[in-house]
Formats: sequence, structure tokens, C-alpha cells
Amino acid sequence: MECAICHKKEESKTRCISGHYVCNDCHTQGMDSMIGYCLSEHSKNPIEIMDKIMSLPFCHMHGPEHHVMVGAALLTAYRNAGGELELEKALLEMYRRGKEVPGGVCGFWGACGAGISTGIYMAIITKSTPLATTAWGLSNRMTAKALGSIGEIGGPRCCKRDSYLAITEAVKFTKENLGVAMEIGNVSCTRSSQNNQCIQRACPFHP
Repeated sequence: MECAICHKKEESKTRCISGHYVCNDCHTQGMDSMIGYCLSEHSKNPIEIMDKIMSLPFCHMHGPEHHVMVGAALLTAYRNAGGELELEKALLEMYRRGKEVPGGVCGFWGACGAGISTGIYMAIITKSTPLATTAWGLSNRMTAKALGSIGEIGGPRCCKRDSYLAITEAVKFTKENLGVAMEIGNVSCTRSSQNNQCIQRACPFHP
């Protein structure tokens, strides 16, 4: 399949309803602007931070940018809530790892990238590695919690809904296991009209 923007050819089954295909690199172009935004953010609420990032020009209704954005919003809120973290270094690492999770994994791998992003977030703040013990377990349990919540709602995918679900689980998990209390309020989606597959009232965030 050929990317409609850069014309790079690669294997993929994901295309828009008009039959177009855009590769991950083109889809996430400009996403690095998020790092500067997060470094200047003071909110302790990752949903609030995520909503602002979603409004930046690079972000689409759906796409692999969410696989970085979820973790970035959590890292920022975690630091602002008192968590010990070198934020710029953590955000750059989140960017590097999150970009390796391609679009469409929610349907093709059975693991939504927004959920995976919470595991990456947890791995970064706990300094997890494949040889870690407690941190390794926390990171995998975090991903499982997020994916469980996402899976309970069912499909089709909505990157906004799944991001909100993943972040909500991460806020609870972080407080319970690390003692850092981020803020989170009522979440109400303002983008349902942009999603042709919106599940409407079946979504917990539908207004």
C-alpha cells in the first residue's frame, strides 16, 4: 500500500473510508511540538493536559499520535503532582518508545496503543527494564488495567475514548501503587461529531 502523502510503500490493511492510506511517520508529523507544550504545563490533571494536546494542529481524530500523547500527558501531570521525574528526558523517551507502536494495533494486535502508552509511562517513572522485578510487574499490570477498561466498552475504536479510559485507570493505579495523586474530574467528550464510528450513549464520555 502506498502512503498518500510521501508515497512510501509498505504493508498495511488500514485505510480511511475513502480508500486512502497515510503512513505512521506522515500521520504523526509535527508531534514533537507536544514536548515543548508539556514542559510549560502546570496542571496536575492528565485529562486536561491531553485535551489541550488533542487540540494541537498535528493531532487527528484517530491515529498513532495517541500512543505517545497518553503517556506524555501522564508524565507531565505526575511531575506536576509531586512525582520525582526529569520531565524533558522522560518525554523524549516516551516519544521514542510510543512512536514504535504503529496505528491499528487495537484491532490487529488486540492491544490498544493508548493502553500500551500507560505501560510505557509506568515503565519510565519506575525505571523498569526487562530484568526489573517490582517495576516490571507494575508496568505490565498498568497496561492490563488500561486494556481491561478499554476492552469492556468494546469497539469500534475511538482514540479519544480509549485515551480517556487509559488515563483514568493510570491515575487510579499511580495513586494506589506509588502514592502520587494526580487530579481528575468529570470527562465529557466534545469531539463525537468528528467520529463517524462514535458509539454515542454507549460511551461513558458522551455528553
